[in-house]
Amino acid sequence: MNSKYHITSFCSIKNNTVSLNGSVIYNDENNDFLEFIKAAYKSFETDYTKFFKMDALSKLAFLAADVLLKNEDLNQEEENNIAIVFSNKASSIDTDRKHQKSIQDKDDYFPSPAVFVYTLPNICIGEISIKYKLFSENSFFIFDAFNAQHLLDYTNSLLSTDKTEKVLCGWVELDGDHYEAFLYLVTKKGLTTHNKENILKLYNT
Repeated sequence: MNSKYHITSFCSIKNNTVSLNGSVIYNDENNDFLEFIKAAYKSFETDYTKFFKMDALSKLAFLAADVLLKNEDLNQEEENNIAIVFSNKASSIDTDRKHQKSIQDKDDYFPSPAVFVYTLPNICIGEISIKYKLFSENSFFIFDAFNAQHLLDYTNSLLSTDKTEKVLCGWVELDGDHYEAFLYLVTKKGLTTHNKENILKLYNT
C-alpha cells in the first residue's frame, strides 16, 4: 500500500562528505571529525554562534538539518510546524565518556555542566528547534541499527493525526571516529513516496 506522504528532500553526512538530495555539496579530506564539521560549517556560512559550544553529536545533527532546511527556504522569523524524529545506536555515548572521565578521578573531580547538558541524545533536537523555531512533536529513539520501518510508522502517525505539517526524521550516529547522519523531510506533497523501500534506497545512496 502506497503512503499518501512524500519525501521532499534528504541530506547525508559521512566519510568527510556532505550530500543533499544525492549530490555532493561539500567534501574535505580531513579525517578528524571536529575539524571536518567546523570546516563544513564555515563553508555553508551557517550563522549560529552556539554551534561551537555543542557536543559532536549535536554539531553533526545540527549541520545536516541546517543544510536540509535551508534548502526548504523556511521563514526563520516565524514558528514552523515541523516535528523531529531522530534515532541512532550509540545514544550520547561520545559525550558520556567525557563526562565519566571528569568524575571518575576523586582527586581531580571536576564535572563540567557544559558537558553534562549533552549527556542526552535528544539535546541535538533542541538545538535545531531553537534556530528554526520548531515547536511541534519530537522524539529520539535508540535502535541496534537503522530502522526504516519505525521511522515510517511513527512519522506517518504524526502526519495522519494532524500533530504536525511536516516531519524531519532520520539517523544521527556518532561514536568516537565513526559518524553518520541521514535526515529527510516528509510532507503531504512531493515526488518520492514515503515508504520503507524508498527510505532504505535514499539511506544507502
